[in-house]
Amino acid sequence: MSKPEERDIEKSYTTAEFVAKLRRLADSLETGEKFEIQIAGERIYVPVRAIYNIEHERSDGEEEIEFQIKWSK
Repeated sequence: MSKPEERDIEKSYTTAEFVAKLRRLADSLETGEKFEIQIAGERIYVPVRAIYNIEHERSDGEEEIEFQIKWSK
């Protein structure tokens, strides 16, 4: 089995699209099921054992909040 190619993609969504994705994520978390999402043409399967965190960054007059989901293969 080949090693997956490294990726670093940032994709923008409309408010409605973002809300729909967050709703699906919340539903998966509440039911204890894996979360599936497609980003830039690639389907990603997030396992139930994933770790969730929120990051806040501030620099040069800009602020950013990142909702992060991390897991190991």
